[in-house]
Amino acid sequence: MCSAKASSGRRWDGTPARPTRSRVLRVTHDSPTCLIRGAQPGHCRDCGNRTDRYPCADPAGNSRVIPLHPQELPAAAVPTTSRWHVSSGTAHPAHDGTPWCRIPHTTLCPARPAPAALTPQITTLRRHLALHTRRLINNGAFTPLAAAPPPTPNAPCGSARPVVRLLCVRYLAPHSIGTVLCISQTRQRHRCTRPVLAPSTPAGTWTLLPTTAPKRRSCLLPVSLMAVYDLTRLPYAEQLRWRHQRCPAHTAPRAPDLRLTEWEPLDSLQHHQHIHSRLPGAPTHRHRT
Repeated sequence: MCSAKASSGRRWDGTPARPTRSRVLRVTHDSPTCLIRGAQPGHCRDCGNRTDRYPCADPAGNSRVIPLHPQELPAAAVPTTSRWHVSSGTAHPAHDGTPWCRIPHTTLCPARPAPAALTPQITTLRRHLALHTRRLINNGAFTPLAAAPPPTPNAPCGSARPVVRLLCVRYLAPHSIGTVLCISQTRQRHRCTRPVLAPSTPAGTWTLLPTTAPKRRSCLLPVSLMAVYDLTRLPYAEQLRWRHQRCPAHTAPRAPDLRLTEWEPLDSLQHHQHIHSRLPGAPTHRHRT
C-alpha cells in the first residue's frame, strides 16, 4: 500500500509528495521603499527599554524615524496629542478612530522629563519602565549614557559620531565614517557586512563649516565652526548611495533593505556634544611654560 502511494507521487495520507519551496521576499517595482520589514526593533539609548522604530513624515514634509512603544494602548488612556497609528508600515501622528493607538517612547521614557498632562495609566507605565531600567542597570545589561560636557574650542574632533554633509543636508552619522555598514540584504538573507566607504569609490573631505542653529530656535551655539565630513563634491549617484546607506555591491535600486537608514538629521542644540571645532588629526596648540 505504501509503495503504491509512493509510486503515485502521494504520501500515505493522500497529500502530494512534492518538496515545499521556500518563498523569497522581493521588492516590487512600484514599492515606494526597499525595506522588507515594517518595524525595526531596538532599545532606547537613554533608558534601555525596547522600542519599535517606524518611518514617518513630520508636518514640514521631512522624512524621519520615530520610536514607538511596542504595545498598543487604549486610546482613552492616551492624551490626544500623543496618539499615533501605523498604516502600511508608516507611523502617522493622529488617531485612526479605533479604540487602540500607539504612543511615542519619548512620552514614556523614564530618563526624560514627564510631560505636563499625563493620565494615571501613562504614569503607571512610566513607573514600570523606570523599574525595568533600574533592573537592567543592576544586572549589568544596560549602562546609561553619561551627560557629556559642552565641547571646548581646542577639543579634538570626536569621530565616534561625526557630522556628515550630503545632498546639501547635514546628518549625524551612527558610527565613525569607516564603520558605517550597508543595510542591504545578502543572498543568505543576512545584513551586508561591507562598509559604505569603499577603497574603490571616492571619499569625502573633512572641512570646517559654520554652525547653524535650527530655524525654529534662535540662541547661542557652543561653537561657531564645526568639523564636517563633506560629501557634496561627489557625484549625485555616490551621494545617493551614501544616503541610502549601501555599499557599492548593492547600489541596485531594487536591492531589499533589512534596516532603516541610520542617518539622523543634525540638530545643533540637541547634538551639541558631537559638534567639534577641530578637524581630525589637527595639532593641538599647547602653551609653553
